[in-house]
Amino acid sequence: MSAHGCELNWWEAPFASGALDATVHVPASKSLTNRYLLLAALADTPSTIHNTLISRDTELMLRALQAFGVQISRETQEDGSTTVVLRPADAQARSAARAQTLHVDCGLAGTVMRFVPALAAVTGARVHFDGDEAARARPMAPVLDALAELGVEFSFADQPGLMPFTLDASSVSVRDTVSIDASASSQFISAMLLIGHALPGGLHLRAAPGHIASPDHIVMTVATLRELGVQVATDADGRGWKIAPGRLDGFTVTVEPDLSNAGPFLAAALASQGTVRVPFWPAQTTQVGGRWVQILSAMGAHVSLDEDGVLTVTGTGTIRGIDYSDASELAPTLAALCVLADSPSTLRGIGHLRGHETDRLAALETELSKVGASVRATDDGLQIDPGVLQAADLHSYEDHRMATAGALLGLAIDGVRVENIATTAKTMPDFPALWEQMAGTANISSTSSTPSQAG
Repeated sequence: MSAHGCELNWWEAPFASGALDATVHVPASKSLTNRYLLLAALADTPSTIHNTLISRDTELMLRALQAFGVQISRETQEDGSTTVVLRPADAQARSAARAQTLHVDCGLAGTVMRFVPALAAVTGARVHFDGDEAARARPMAPVLDALAELGVEFSFADQPGLMPFTLDASSVSVRDTVSIDASASSQFISAMLLIGHALPGGLHLRAAPGHIASPDHIVMTVATLRELGVQVATDADGRGWKIAPGRLDGFTVTVEPDLSNAGPFLAAALASQGTVRVPFWPAQTTQVGGRWVQILSAMGAHVSLDEDGVLTVTGTGTIRGIDYSDASELAPTLAALCVLADSPSTLRGIGHLRGHETDRLAALETELSKVGASVRATDDGLQIDPGVLQAADLHSYEDHRMATAGALLGLAIDGVRVENIATTAKTMPDFPALWEQMAGTANISSTSSTPSQAG
């Protein structure tokens, strides 16, 4: 029984009885999609976003933007991808939005709960924010404190710094410099960077002393802003950013595949001693998932990227343990792969994962131990010692990356069940079908000349 008294929904993870041979078409990046969507809402003219991810997190963002008066239309293309056109709110819609209290459901989406309050600050709106029960425990205070420095007022229904809360941005002021603590999430910095150009006088944002979580995502945000013409200068010490004020023209972009979500599929090649291909892999990217090329190579895989942008990963029968820092959102999949390795692994610099969809360090320690590994959560990471593998029922904690990590273990361990695999809809609604199609290729003769296509 679950904590809510309901019977748990268990998914029997497919077991690969042989080597995989699959091509997987991975949906678009959630991180890039939601950055583009929010910036389109701030543009002066309409924007067109091709290959938009359609998932729970992006639907929540789209609905939030509609609450501010943004007009949204979407069209399904022949290849199955979705094109979204956003028309910014006109003067009448902005006035109507300011005349009432808007309501935004953040679900469990960090990009919605951190980015949209910043958007509200530059629209002068009054907005009530709430989300899933688990979202009410996720850190919010740093971005709210930064907005308060600009004159935004907050009232909290429960605990200060957490949802639910109501924001009043009717009297935003100019500040020379705003400081923000990003030790728990880089999204606090990204939220402020995304709206900096729309503030009177722009914004000089400084990271507070100490650790910055997931700095790669800040690099992504800065690169996205520059791509669209926003002037961003980085301070000499790399811990501050000056965003010049100015208008943002509407834009047309195509979103890259989600390289973090590609991780479980690529890792499956090692787990099955097979081959998995992901098309449209970018030659250069700001996504943290781009690190999979180096990680999987270091762990023993053959990895190649051809001139057509197809990344191919082939397992060699060897999975080496790894000592790795700042795996960020890749950590659950990487930790699961470390369970299958032939030597211990250490993952460092991921203490901030305690504040993600769940306390991922505690969850990984509990769940990975069930399948035979010795796992210990440290102050900033995990120590993983592989053991004798055994089947287990693995909980997902309403966390999409815990669910996909469980699926990876099930590929190598017969009899694994994963709780509520549907939680993967947060960023990848078709994950169960894509995974089952890929796993099914293990039954195809290795002499087959035509690999299966998943997706």
